[in-house]
Amino acid sequence: MSAPSIYELLRDAVEAEDPIALATIVEGPGTGAKLLSRPGATPIGTLGNADLDRVVARDALGELAAGRSGIRHYGARGEAREGTVAVFIESFAAPPRMLIFGAVDFTAALARVAKVLGYRVTVCDAREVFATPARFPMADEVVVDWPDRLLAEVGADLGPRDAVCVLTHDAKFDVPAVTAALETDVGYIGVMGSRRTHEDRTVRLVEAGVDQAGLDRLRSPIGLDIGARTPEETAISILAEIIGRRTGRDARALSDGQGPIHD
Repeated sequence: MSAPSIYELLRDAVEAEDPIALATIVEGPGTGAKLLSRPGATPIGTLGNADLDRVVARDALGELAAGRSGIRHYGARGEAREGTVAVFIESFAAPPRMLIFGAVDFTAALARVAKVLGYRVTVCDAREVFATPARFPMADEVVVDWPDRLLAEVGADLGPRDAVCVLTHDAKFDVPAVTAALETDVGYIGVMGSRRTHEDRTVRLVEAGVDQAGLDRLRSPIGLDIGARTPEETAISILAEIIGRRTGRDARALSDGQGPIHD
């Protein structure tokens, strides 16, 4: 029996809802050549050059992780910032989701940065006066509801590529949000607040039945220790932490340090 073709492998992956990316040269030498990339698997096919294959396969997995499709340009051997070859990378995966709980000042900045990185962003707050599309036009959806109720609806669909960010400082919001998020397979749960706030929150979470394994999943204070102060800087520190945890890179998180989070 002959080996399955690229198209058959692509069809099977799409039908199984497995993430997969197809790269096709659309301009330049080798137009029409294809390379199929899947997480944890050797790429199938070739674009005509081993170095180009390696670079495009790497970029295809990056695009797949963000759920994006688009054209990238390379040199004939995969050189950056050259335009000899145009490659269309088509990702077959839903974009990662970010659920932001709390319609606060930092929410708009976090939603904007998350959208730039390819996230499908949901802003949720039970306070109707604050949770409005007019305040958060960059979000894909704005939901007026309690965090635990929204997570009861969508939590089963959350996975390692997704993120939950709790930006409230109110026990009646953040404790239900955290406990409900811990019942999902979401890859990142970040909670805003100072170390003292997190210590107080931890007591309430333990009282609510959260064990040590659950506490260890939380990133609080949220973000990397880059000295962020403004909402935009804080948003960058949060997304940087999410990227670092997803890629396994060792970057200093605020939750790993001691002392005040601001100088």
